[in-house]
Amino acid sequence: MEHKIWFNGELIPYEKATVHVLSHALHYGSSVFEGIRCYRTEKGSAIFRLEEHMRRLVDSARIYRMEIPYSQEELCTAAVKTIQEAKLSACYIRPLVWRGMGSLGVNPLKNTVESMIAVWEWGAYLGPEALENGVDVQVANWNRMAPNTFPALAKAGGNYLNAQLVKMDAVLKGFDEGIMLNVNGYVAEGSGENLFIIRDGILYTAPTGLSILPGITRDSIITIVQEMGMKVVEGQIPREALYIADELFFTGTAAEITPIRSVDHYKIGSGKRGPLTAAIQDKFFDIVVRGEDPYGWLTPVPGV
Repeated sequence: MEHKIWFNGELIPYEKATVHVLSHALHYGSSVFEGIRCYRTEKGSAIFRLEEHMRRLVDSARIYRMEIPYSQEELCTAAVKTIQEAKLSACYIRPLVWRGMGSLGVNPLKNTVESMIAVWEWGAYLGPEALENGVDVQVANWNRMAPNTFPALAKAGGNYLNAQLVKMDAVLKGFDEGIMLNVNGYVAEGSGENLFIIRDGILYTAPTGLSILPGITRDSIITIVQEMGMKVVEGQIPREALYIADELFFTGTAAEITPIRSVDHYKIGSGKRGPLTAAIQDKFFDIVVRGEDPYGWLTPVPGV
């Protein structure tokens, strides 16, 4: 982490990108963020769905009444410039918007709104072997938040306190990840990933109405599999459907497409990546590795 960080409109040295201990976000979780990847494709470095990610960042801020002093276009340009300055041909991109100094009460309307974009090298989120061999997961003891408690459409820092509990509990029990249920006991998502179930050649996933984050990789996979001729059903999924699935996989910017080989010690399918999951991975990596982009999802980053 020795690259410059875009901080309130300027590229500044890493060590100078600091905030005060009395910043509102540190005390109340008042921040929104994104996770984006820049890939080293065979046709050059490119950011995957940059505009959609930045739009969600702006939307998340709007939900929390944060006025970002930069347009969506300016944020996209800043991300490209930050990568170019770091000279990273492949990297993870973290934009963050937070409430800074001002009142230290629950009402943050008079606090400053600050922004930053950082980039760094980051491989497979759940390990490089996970993309082929799959991961072992448990159904979490902690539920996904109920509707009309926290806004699930916002990718807000405070929401991830819930995710941390799920992840830590899973790791301490020897699992790689946890799957959350919603307050009515239906399958929601992982701690930081969306989830797909394959049964008899049909893909099932939870609808956004179950307080899941509407993932951009999730949306991409739905588009890809429908073009492959596969049916996608968004609906309520009972917990036990996990145990009798033919295949399961997580999706997300960090996780990409990660197969699940077991849930609560139930072996899923053959206990390794299934054939349909592999086919979907191939289509996804055609875009982000080989640069074959029929959807216009890649933003080139010249000069890296």
